[in-house]
Amino acid sequence: MTWEAGKWGLAGLVAVIVAIGALIWSIEGRKSDDDDERDRKPIAATPENPAPAQKPGTTVVYNFDSDPTGQLPEKFHQALTGGGGAVKWVVQEDASAPSKPNVLAQTSADKTDYRFPLAIADESSFWDLDVSVKFKAVAGTVDRAGGLVFRLKDANNYYVVRANALEDNFNFYHVVNGRRRQIKGSRVRVSSGEWHELRVEAIADKFTCYFDGDKKIEATDQTFKDAGKIGLWTKADSVTSFDDLKVVAK
Repeated sequence: MTWEAGKWGLAGLVAVIVAIGALIWSIEGRKSDDDDERDRKPIAATPENPAPAQKPGTTVVYNFDSDPTGQLPEKFHQALTGGGGAVKWVVQEDASAPSKPNVLAQTSADKTDYRFPLAIADESSFWDLDVSVKFKAVAGTVDRAGGLVFRLKDANNYYVVRANALEDNFNFYHVVNGRRRQIKGSRVRVSSGEWHELRVEAIADKFTCYFDGDKKIEATDQTFKDAGKIGLWTKADSVTSFDDLKVVAK
């Protein structure tokens, strides 16, 4: 081997070693989403006004059709898990609504990644329940997600099941002191601009989660052991519409 060939052979070997090292660092050194969220200092949540726990058989439905457009429904308040700018939930007319004419939409498009706008129903709390909602992912470049919240204690403590049209997945989380942890997930096709349904049956510590009527997740978790409120959820810059929020106490 000539000196020239050896030189380039050595340079090539060094380049390969550097590339392998960079790959190992990128795999082992990169934090997961959960690691990032574990490191975040939660923003204190405003305490929730108490709401009476409902007896088995009680059914509550919100279709937003009698609510004035351009504002938040009277029986809801908005809140935020994480950071970023103010959230904006408003009733809008939507010709595609499952129950016409109105939907409730989260319209702010702040691109802060760790930002979860909430619309919380104020009048009732539930323990065992069957809760569902229809949602349409309208826009979003960071995320394009819609979620269903239950057993909510405050804006930093609740369960949420959500679907994401940019990731094509359907995941079940608990949020504890403002930090989100995935309990279980499933791959699903989540089309933008079309209506889908989220549904959860929660009986004690057992949870069954449905996407568009199909059972996708079964899980057990004991994080929240008291009745809590229900609500709607989005992430980051997701512009998302919701309709026909329904809950039955079990």
